[in-house]
Amino acid sequence: MRSYAIGDIHGQAGLLRQAHALIERDRKTCRDNDAPVIHLGDLVDRGPDSAGVIRLLREGISGGAPWVVLKGNHDRLFARFLTDPGWCDPHIREGLTYLHPLIGGAETLMSYGLYRPTSFHIKTVRANALAQVPPEDIAFLDSCPLMYRHDNALFVHAGIRPGVPLPQQTEQDLLWIRDPFLMDTRDHGPLIVHGHTAIPRPMHYRNRVNLDSRAGYGGPLTAAVIEDRQVSLLTESGRVPLVPR
Repeated sequence: MRSYAIGDIHGQAGLLRQAHALIERDRKTCRDNDAPVIHLGDLVDRGPDSAGVIRLLREGISGGAPWVVLKGNHDRLFARFLTDPGWCDPHIREGLTYLHPLIGGAETLMSYGLYRPTSFHIKTVRANALAQVPPEDIAFLDSCPLMYRHDNALFVHAGIRPGVPLPQQTEQDLLWIRDPFLMDTRDHGPLIVHGHTAIPRPMHYRNRVNLDSRAGYGGPLTAAVIEDRQVSLLTESGRVPLVPR
């Protein structure tokens, strides 16, 4: 059972097209047009074309592409910024708004032709964004699932709470968890394929695979193929096995 995965995108529409091209090339080699492509979330923020990323994925799925798009913490931040002004994510420290450079929300709004950092009032920015951002983009982000199981792999944005059954996992953990999950070496059952924690290059830790290769910070966007618990990175030169450490 084959599946493909793409790490955190963060507004890098050009890199996303390149990742899809690598996957299509591998499909032709395998003669497999049905294997799902799972996008691990964080479609938006920091990069230059979050609007283009959402549109590409939304229209691709509407056109019948076998794509799954998971919700990332940045995707929820963007949707909630637009639709729920009083909401504060418990993982964001007090006083830090969606437009802070650490989050990168300003770049997302600029990709829709909104917001200039010289002078603004956050209420005005939100009102303008609601008028400009297509409602179908917001609905698309809200509809993204939190996890996806395929064969022996479980795909999720950040990770899982170790020892907690999958039906009891919380949205907050699935979108934000780090150390309790990253430091745990036990077998979780399925291989956990995730992003969220940016690292210099993809890594296979035997019980999990991290595909967030820092596209949000100028790094590459990783595309991988998963067959059972074996993972290979897709490159211009073909498959490169990701050997468990």
